[in-house]
Amino acid sequence: MQTNLSDAAKTLSRADEAEQILRSCVHCGFCNATCPTYQLLGNELDGPRGRIYLIKQMLEGEPVTQKTQLHLDRCLTCRNCETTCPSGVSYHALLDIGRAELARRIERPASERLLREGLRRVITNPAMFGALLKTGQAMRPFLPAALGRKIPKRSARSNAGITPRPAPRHPRKMLMLEGCVQPALSPNTNAAAARVLDRLGISIVNARQAGCCGATDYHLNAQEAGLARARRNIDAWWPAIEAGAEAIVQTASGCGAFVKEYGHLLRHDPRYASKAQRVSELARDLVEVLANEPLDQLQADPLPAKLPNQARQKIAFHCPCTLQHAQKLGGAVESILRRLGFDLTAVPDAHLCCGSAGTYSITQPELAERLRSNKLDALESGKPEMVVTANIGCQTHLDGAGRTPVRHWIELVEASLP
Repeated sequence: MQTNLSDAAKTLSRADEAEQILRSCVHCGFCNATCPTYQLLGNELDGPRGRIYLIKQMLEGEPVTQKTQLHLDRCLTCRNCETTCPSGVSYHALLDIGRAELARRIERPASERLLREGLRRVITNPAMFGALLKTGQAMRPFLPAALGRKIPKRSARSNAGITPRPAPRHPRKMLMLEGCVQPALSPNTNAAAARVLDRLGISIVNARQAGCCGATDYHLNAQEAGLARARRNIDAWWPAIEAGAEAIVQTASGCGAFVKEYGHLLRHDPRYASKAQRVSELARDLVEVLANEPLDQLQADPLPAKLPNQARQKIAFHCPCTLQHAQKLGGAVESILRRLGFDLTAVPDAHLCCGSAGTYSITQPELAERLRSNKLDALESGKPEMVVTANIGCQTHLDGAGRTPVRHWIELVEASLP
């Protein structure tokens, strides 16, 4: 694609990167074939190729409007188009550049600014999020139905309490990103991961100063705030890294995808570039860690005693976009679950997004619900007894429909251990 960036665009810190990405696009349109929003809306501007044109026009000095903003906002950043693209277009990076420039050139309505600021303040603060969640759950019966549906129900697992994690006792040690909302929404996930890793001779060490990965801020156009969180995490993890921590484990694939980008996003920061690159190299989704371990030591038993004739429990796995498209780990969890003896059902159109996409289910609720309905229809087509996934956002979004129960896959594995 030929480009002619405006003089103003050439002064942007990522101008060269934007131009390189634009020029790598050959207009083929393969991306539209797998874009969830294009499939729903059928509008060229609601597909990757159309959005690339919008960003190109903006960077070449063309005027922008709220219509431009709407089409960029509708993008899930699922990165399905990157998996499909034969030219290797780094669409998500161009989208970040375009959204940042758009935010400088056009102001959002006050209601949208308030919503986005509120999401940034609440989601990135685990204590505040947990307190507001408990309040919302208590008030849920008294709230308007539309609002009540946005608040996850209190689960029996949350009420039952969490089995303590094993104390560090092995020579092999790893860090774990605790996450922002996961401790409140699915508190057993990281505990289950720590217990499974302990069975494999790996201890999790704490880095108490580490916090939000920065993805929420960054993808809501508070990009400097997101990078500041990245730097704080690097500082928090660095002593353990110097002490020999093998990896930084993420049980939420959305967080993992962003931490793996630290090296790229901070590559021009003289103080943090090398450390950020090292952190990205050490970042591992939980499935990457387990895939390299002797899983026969776990002796998992996926056969529930209450099922007649020892029938295997049928499970559907939802592979989050951040796992299959961003981290390129599609099929990895399924492989481990099969190795451990679980019976996985086939999932049609498994490449399509469920509609969670970070805060998308809140900022674009109508599209998110349509995508969720389609995804659940696909997941339930094999009549599974449970759906498992690898990202807390997807887990909460899908489970919120009140259909087949949804859990994190590591909880399933941990529950099957003797």
